[in-house]
Amino acid sequence: MSLPHDIIRISDTLWEIPKSHDPEMRVPARIFATEKLLQKMDEAVFQQAVNVAKLPGILKYSYCMPDGHWGYGFPIGGVAAMDPEEGVISPGGIGFDINCGMRLCLTNLTFDEVKPHLKRLVERLFDRVPCGVGRKGFVEISKKEFPRVAREGSRWCLNKGYGTQHDLEMTEEGGCIEDADPSRVSQKAIERGFHQIGTLGSGNHYLEIQVAKPENIFDEQTARAYGITIPNQVVIMFHCGSRGFGHQIATDYLEIFLKVMQSKYKLKVNDKELACAPFRSPEGQAYFAAMKCAVNMAFANRQVILHRVREVFSEVFCKSPQDLGLSQVYDVAHNIAKLEKHIVDGKMRTVLVHRKGSTRAFGPGMDGIPDAYRKVGQPVIIGGSMETGSYLLAGVKGNEDAFCTTAHGSGRTMSRRQARKQFRGDDLQRAMEERGVYVRSASFAGLAEEAGLAYKNIDDVTEATELSGISKRIVRLVPVGNIKG
Repeated sequence: MSLPHDIIRISDTLWEIPKSHDPEMRVPARIFATEKLLQKMDEAVFQQAVNVAKLPGILKYSYCMPDGHWGYGFPIGGVAAMDPEEGVISPGGIGFDINCGMRLCLTNLTFDEVKPHLKRLVERLFDRVPCGVGRKGFVEISKKEFPRVAREGSRWCLNKGYGTQHDLEMTEEGGCIEDADPSRVSQKAIERGFHQIGTLGSGNHYLEIQVAKPENIFDEQTARAYGITIPNQVVIMFHCGSRGFGHQIATDYLEIFLKVMQSKYKLKVNDKELACAPFRSPEGQAYFAAMKCAVNMAFANRQVILHRVREVFSEVFCKSPQDLGLSQVYDVAHNIAKLEKHIVDGKMRTVLVHRKGSTRAFGPGMDGIPDAYRKVGQPVIIGGSMETGSYLLAGVKGNEDAFCTTAHGSGRTMSRRQARKQFRGDDLQRAMEERGVYVRSASFAGLAEEAGLAYKNIDDVTEATELSGISKRIVRLVPVGNIKG
């Protein structure tokens, strides 16, 4: 791997590719990373960050987070804010799995209380939360009713008895982004998505039982504000998105944008994966309204999964979810575009923020986060590999330059194909169980793809986010049970 010859070191954790690197760049490209992480990034990350910096209407910088690696269009870990009047919207800056995101739920149980029941919990969760390619959920919903899910998100779940008002309050956008328009969604997308509510999917999606050990708490006061109050407290974290529904929406609009981008709008991009349209154009607005449908479907998907988690824990422990303290900490998206207010050139402006494999991280006092967290900042949930652990972080003040954004996970170091060649899923499952992590997976091949060594070190990534001033570590969470797609 070679770095761009003119990359500038701004600080120990911030690097810049200047506009002089390429005459078509409208803004510089900036990368948050320690030198160690930067050296391990694939070369495509730098070129993709440069390509994003050429998009019409981009403001301030093209960003890449410490977990950055090659993606479709934008690097995974990419962030770009556009002027809504002069800028573009690009599906490549959001991803195919629209509103892929993270949810964290508390329990009031300790690991000593859970350990005798761990295998039974994992087995029942594996049965109750379908995972793997093409799996259908248990929620009975017709194609006729599905557009309601796309409009209402978690509100639909609340009305059906799959959640609580507190769940919605502890979800980004209250679990429903406004102005979703199902009429902008193809019938094919509905066909792919209407039966997938309450499913994990495949790839790096997972549902994990974790432990917050006392020695892994970095900020006790903020941890308590988030509900981590018991030594060796057990929590549940899961990661999934809009499944085939979001994938089809992205596919449909990429095709539309490729047709109109040059012929109608005279837009030129260096990579067709950055196909785009002016945000205010009919095509741009149609995609934005369709994307919101996938955002809402993903919120509903994770809400139903939480309902299943509560059912399983209640059955195993013969107690109600309330008695078990099964309360949501937060749900946050990391593949999304949103209109937000940020300071640009000293003025508060509404901008269109693309986040691709990156997480909103609003600091203390900011609007848009639950009142319970206003003093400490928004919870940020960063998933690591199933072998290493994950993190609960907090948004911080002073991150306005990066549009209040941080990393989303540990980031891959090798392709899925490479991982399948190097690791055997059955061997990995046995080795993890010997280390005290009980795993169920839809396939051994899928398990091999998610080996710990296929990912960057999550401790290095989260340390870099803290050193960069874009979020701070609160609790490291250790896996003990895992369901893998």
